[in-house]
Amino acid sequence: MTDWNALSDDEFRAEIRSFFVAEYPEELRHLAHRPKFAEIEHWHKKLNAKGWVAPAWPTEYGGMGLEASKMLIYYEEQQSYGVNRGRDMGIQMVGPLIIKFGTDAQKEHWLPRILTCENIWCQGYSEPGAGSDLANLRTSAAVDGDDFVINGQKTWTTMAHDATHIFMLVRTNQNTERKQQGISFVLAKMDQPGVEVRPITTLAGETEFCEVFFDDARTPRANLVGEIDKGWSMAKALLSFERIFIGNPGLAQNALAQLETFAKGRGAFEDPIFRDKFAEVALDVEDHAALYSRFADQLRRGETLGADVSMLKIWVTETYQRITELMINVAGPDGGTLGPLQIGNIGVDVLASFYKARPSTIYGGANEIQRNILSKAVLGL
Repeated sequence: MTDWNALSDDEFRAEIRSFFVAEYPEELRHLAHRPKFAEIEHWHKKLNAKGWVAPAWPTEYGGMGLEASKMLIYYEEQQSYGVNRGRDMGIQMVGPLIIKFGTDAQKEHWLPRILTCENIWCQGYSEPGAGSDLANLRTSAAVDGDDFVINGQKTWTTMAHDATHIFMLVRTNQNTERKQQGISFVLAKMDQPGVEVRPITTLAGETEFCEVFFDDARTPRANLVGEIDKGWSMAKALLSFERIFIGNPGLAQNALAQLETFAKGRGAFEDPIFRDKFAEVALDVEDHAALYSRFADQLRRGETLGADVSMLKIWVTETYQRITELMINVAGPDGGTLGPLQIGNIGVDVLASFYKARPSTIYGGANEIQRNILSKAVLGL
């Protein structure tokens, strides 16, 4: 097996880039929608055959064993070339938790099935009354012999209609001093009596989000990961790298490139007012990339990221929104048109980009919550 961490950053970046360029299908680059597994199964099999499905996992569990600096390069190249993340919740979220907190039996059973996507996962966190304040969740799991009996509702569950399994936070103890207590982390099958999935159609006409209802659904108590009533600390563990990856500049950089292409095709750069607005968001994208590099360097040095990393998520998502608003302005009367607008032989879906930018300031921790974190933990307010 190759020791990827022994390569220089430049050598590793070249290796990753050359593989993506040679093997990733052109028609799947920079997809505007979240594909179902059937659309990208062939790509997943290529990654799995090469041993690149799980870059952050230790090599003993089938991963690449990448250090933080190499991880950043992997994801930067992935975003830059437009490689779709695919169905990676098992890889990025539940897998690492099983590796860290799971029993040997759980590791032996679940990890190989995650790598092959025999099991496809969705995340059961948010509920109608528990979004940014996740500790308010009410979905319950009551012990019944060797099983948990689950009742409640999850919402905004990404690609639940394409998943075979769900990892979820459930309340296993109602009598606690703090609402963060009494929460457990369990795994459950989606294809069973008592589980109903209802897709949510977005304004863009897509159905990547779902509601999931549990009515006396069951899962073995052996599917509890970690200690009962201690799931809150595990949920927080998932955020260790998400805080920087969700603030990756690629989101705004890709949108800016799309805006530039569209604006040139529409002749918008002839307007001095537009040129000023474009220059403003372009500078914000560059400034954000510089800030991102500062945090990335901390990871490369093996340092722990502080609460100030929340700046990345705020900056990139709000810049992303402003860029898509400019695209709507450039489109003029066509700004409300569903589907791609043609610029030569390139189609730019202006309205879909605008819609996708709206929730970006909410998911992964609402920007209002991120500002609270900065004010309390960084500024001491």
